[in-house]
Amino acid sequence: MFIAGHARLPQGMAAKSVFDTLTITAEVDVKYGVILEASCTLATEHGRNFIGQLLRGVSLNDGIEEPLKHLQLYYKGKAANALAAALNDLHLHYQQVSKSVKK
Repeated sequence: MFIAGHARLPQGMAAKSVFDTLTITAEVDVKYGVILEASCTLATEHGRNFIGQLLRGVSLNDGIEEPLKHLQLYYKGKAANALAAALNDLHLHYQQVSKSVKK
């Protein structure tokens, strides 16, 4: 399945001139909830790739405490809080959608 999580960007971000919100999108395995591929709307390709690598392989069925810890530990950019909020939103959306998909 393909899902997205959204959060508002802080002032002073390069991406703020293009987007008002930061979005994390993920392709997720329906059976195990594993993120197969992820991307986000950070301004640089390097940043988008970094977030994709950080989230790839994470099982949303196991919660998002670990990926949030990794995000806090390894991402030191201005969008850290927005990324965490978008990841929380993505997880919430996954929980809502996965219930209907698994029926």
